[in-house]
Amino acid sequence: MKLLTNLTFWVLTAITAGILLGHYRPDLALMPVLDEPLKARFMGQELTIGATVSEFLSGIFISTVKLFINPIIFLTITLGIVSMGDLKKVGKVGAKALLYFEVVTTLALLIGIGVAHVIQPGVGVSTAAVKGGDISKYTKSAEAFSWLKFLGDNSTLQVLIVAILTGIVLSRYSGRERVVPVLNRVAKVVFTALHRVMLLAPIGAFGGMAFTIGKYGLATLLPLGKLMLTVYITMALFIFVVLWFILRHAGVRLWSFLRYIREELLIVLGTSSSEAGLPSLMEKLERMGCARSVVGLVVPAGYSFNLDGTTIYLSMATLFLAQVFGVELTVAQMLTIIGILMVTSKGAAGVTGSGFVVLASTLTAIKVIPVEGLALLLGVDRFMSEARSITNFIGNGVATIWLAKNEGAFDAQKMEWAFARVDVTEDIRTDNLDQKPVAK
Repeated sequence: MKLLTNLTFWVLTAITAGILLGHYRPDLALMPVLDEPLKARFMGQELTIGATVSEFLSGIFISTVKLFINPIIFLTITLGIVSMGDLKKVGKVGAKALLYFEVVTTLALLIGIGVAHVIQPGVGVSTAAVKGGDISKYTKSAEAFSWLKFLGDNSTLQVLIVAILTGIVLSRYSGRERVVPVLNRVAKVVFTALHRVMLLAPIGAFGGMAFTIGKYGLATLLPLGKLMLTVYITMALFIFVVLWFILRHAGVRLWSFLRYIREELLIVLGTSSSEAGLPSLMEKLERMGCARSVVGLVVPAGYSFNLDGTTIYLSMATLFLAQVFGVELTVAQMLTIIGILMVTSKGAAGVTGSGFVVLASTLTAIKVIPVEGLALLLGVDRFMSEARSITNFIGNGVATIWLAKNEGAFDAQKMEWAFARVDVTEDIRTDNLDQKPVAK
């Protein structure tokens, strides 16, 4: 059966199995296999493998994929700049990307605040009914945060800078004809290896979902169900209204694009990590017609500066806590929150604890909402992180397509060809991804 060789089918099956195991046998999902989590830093990436069975399985997959992120970013950007030739165009694309990120994330921020004002998910929530948690590690990280530390901890940005400099030097090097073919061969080997690793995606998705359900349980959703529902609805509106409009302007069908990256979306959903799908997204965007140089510049930068889902969550969570504690925010305070989040949300990807650390730093800065309120969100944050990761993931794909189209670096024929052969690229038996679609 063709279904049995489709990777999307196996990832979806693994997610379902993980939910069932976490719900009915949390003792098995959370059974320890290590005395303590394993943490290491390799090739610029922080690798973590948890102590429980489910964390171990998820951690092995995510950590393995992370090893490919920096090499792929370096090779893609370096080769892209060399192929582009015109260094002024590189700077132009980078400037447009940063402007796009600021406009779209600000729009996401305003949407989150607006919906939270209308629905008011925090009104009527009893703090006694919600199980709190320890937030000390997040508040300490928030106090220690600095932009210098952000750059030092964010290996993706470091590799991005090094790759740009390498690409510029190589484009001016007279002997680049000898170097570029070698880098192309290395890139082919790296992507081939990545395809093999992605076959382990069902294992990672199973472990990630089993851990989430087993540790936090579906019952934890009930007290804060209104907040969760509001977050998911808002992010769906952002994707199917704002991002749909942007893609339509670029001449791309949103549903076709989502179907094209459905395998990666399920992996992000199962692992709650956009990193798990990042290398594969870069490859698919290039395959669907986006120039390598644009993909290489926009996706890595967007991972740090174009966090649409995280921005929506931060704005809604801030207003949610204000509503829970009955804090009436003035117009001046609201503008202050917007201004702070416009800056702090850009550092979310480079800080341990991601949104929680940034949220803690925001609450500390405005000094009107008790930072202790973060404890209310700990139980459901893992469930909302999936929506954040998926929205961030889709948002970066849309940004790349729009910028490629705007720069005249987009091939619509390649897009239609890629969209027509989704099932071919998801076949676990397929080795040659350049083959023509099989006639049906």
